[in-house]
Amino acid sequence: MPTAPVLLETEVLVVGAGPTGLMAGLVLHRRGIDALVIDGKSGPTRESRALVVQARSMEIYDQLGLAAQVLAEANPAQRIQFGPGSTATGIDFARAQEGWTSFPGAQVFEQSRNEELLSRTLAAEGAPVRWGHRFTDLAEGSGLEASTGPDSPIEVRAQGPEGPLRIRARWVIGADGASSPVRHALDLPFEGVTDDATFCVADLRGVDGAPATSLTARFGQQRFALTFPMGPDGHVRVVWLHGEKDPVRGEALAGMREDLGITYERVDWYSAYRVHHRVASHFRRGPVFLAGDAAHVHSPVGGQGMNTGLQDGHHLAHLLADVAAGRLAETALDRFERERRPVAMTLINATDRAFGVIARPGRGTAFLRRRARDVLSVLAPRLLATALGPYLGGLLGQYRIRYRAVADGEPSPRWAQDPAVGLRLPPTAENAEALRAMTWQLHSYGYGTAAIRPAGLPHWIQGPLAFSPDPRCRLRSDHLYLVRPDGFVAASWPLHAGATASEDVREALAAYTVTG
Repeated sequence: MPTAPVLLETEVLVVGAGPTGLMAGLVLHRRGIDALVIDGKSGPTRESRALVVQARSMEIYDQLGLAAQVLAEANPAQRIQFGPGSTATGIDFARAQEGWTSFPGAQVFEQSRNEELLSRTLAAEGAPVRWGHRFTDLAEGSGLEASTGPDSPIEVRAQGPEGPLRIRARWVIGADGASSPVRHALDLPFEGVTDDATFCVADLRGVDGAPATSLTARFGQQRFALTFPMGPDGHVRVVWLHGEKDPVRGEALAGMREDLGITYERVDWYSAYRVHHRVASHFRRGPVFLAGDAAHVHSPVGGQGMNTGLQDGHHLAHLLADVAAGRLAETALDRFERERRPVAMTLINATDRAFGVIARPGRGTAFLRRRARDVLSVLAPRLLATALGPYLGGLLGQYRIRYRAVADGEPSPRWAQDPAVGLRLPPTAENAEALRAMTWQLHSYGYGTAAIRPAGLPHWIQGPLAFSPDPRCRLRSDHLYLVRPDGFVAASWPLHAGATASEDVREALAAYTVTG
C-alpha cells in the first residue's frame, strides 16, 4: 500500500535554485521569512552559462555582505574593446560609471559561481537548498485567482529523492528557467520569437592576444563574437554567431578560427543554442510569481540576463517580506509586475534591436556589422566623454532603472516630482552601511539642522538618518527621502523648518499601501 506524500509547510516556496531563486531565498531568509528553495538538480549548475555581474547586481551583493567575495574571485572587465590587440579602440565604460556606483565596470563571475556562493551562504545560515526536489504541479483546487494568507495556503506537488511530497506555502516563486514548469502550470503565454540564428559558446585556454580586463567585440565577414576574460594565460569565453541551426562542434570552431582570427590551445567546454526573445504575459497569478528566465529571456548581447534575474529575486523578496510582516497591504504585491515587467520589456526590445543589427546571418547584416564596428570605434568613446556618458554607463550597469510612482499619463504628485524618486538611492561615502539594514528608512543629505520625523509614520521606518551633502547633487539638501528596503527612493518630501507637509506624507504612504 503506497504511503501518503510527505507534507512540508513554509511561508514562501521558491522553485528553482538558479541565481534568481537563490537570491530570492537568501533575501527572504535575511528578512526573517520562512522560505524553502527546491530544485530538481543534484547541486549548483556546473556550466558557466551567464558570465557578467553588472554594477547594480554588485550593489545588491554588497547589501548582503557578499560583494567582497565576488570581487576576490571574479575577473574584472573595465572596457569593451573592438577587435583584438593592445592598440584596438574601445569604450571605457567603467570610467563613465565612476562616482555613480561603488562598483564601476563589470565582474566576470559566471553563473555557476553565483549559484555556488548563494547556495553556500544559505546553507551556512541554516536554510539549505533542497536539491533533488522537482516541482511537478500545483495541487487541484489551489486558489490562483484569490489573495492568500497564512490560513489559506497554496499547495504544490513535488517529487523528492524519497518519493512524492506536498508543499504548502502562502506564496510560490517560479524561478525555474525558460522552460518553467511553474509557468506552464499557470498556463501563461510566453510571448515573443525564437531567432533563426544559432550562437555557439566555448571556454578556451591559451587564446592569443586576449586582453585581461576587457570584453572584446570581434567582427568577421560572416560572424560576430564577444569574448570575456576568465582568468590568466589566455583563459577566455567566446560567444559567437553561427548561421546553421545545428552546427557540428569541429566545423563551428574551425569557422570561428578562420573568420574571426581567434586561435587557442585547448577547448574546455562547448555548447550551441538558439536565442529566444520572450516575456510572460503576466509575472503574477494570485499567490504565484514568475521571476528570472521563467518570466523573460533574451539575447546575450550586453550581459544583462542573469543580472535582471538577480534583481527580480531581490525586488520580489523584499515585497513579500514587507507584506508578510504586515508593513504593506497585500495589494502592494502588484508592484512586482508593474515595476519589473517594463524593465524586462525594455531590455528585450533593446537587445532584440542590437541582435538584429550585429548578430543575424546574411550579407546585409554582415555589412552592417562591419560598418557598426567602424562607427562604434570612433563614436562610442566620444559619446561616453560627453554628459550622456554617465547615463549610458548607468543603463549598462542597470542602476538607471526607474520605477514609476504613478501610471503613465497620470499627474505626478508633489512627493514624486523629485528626479531621485523611482531610482535606486545614489551611493555616497556614508550611506552604504545604512542600506545593508534592508529596512524602510528616512534620509536627509546636508540639511543644516536635524530633520523632524513626520507624524504618523509607522515605527518600523527608521530615521531620519542624517548624511553629508551628496557631492554630485543628485539628492537635495532641503528634502527628506523615503527609501525602500531594496534601496530605491519611494518618496521625496520638501523640508520647511525641518518639517514636511503631513498631506504629502499621507499620500505617499497610501500610494505604497503602507499599513500601521
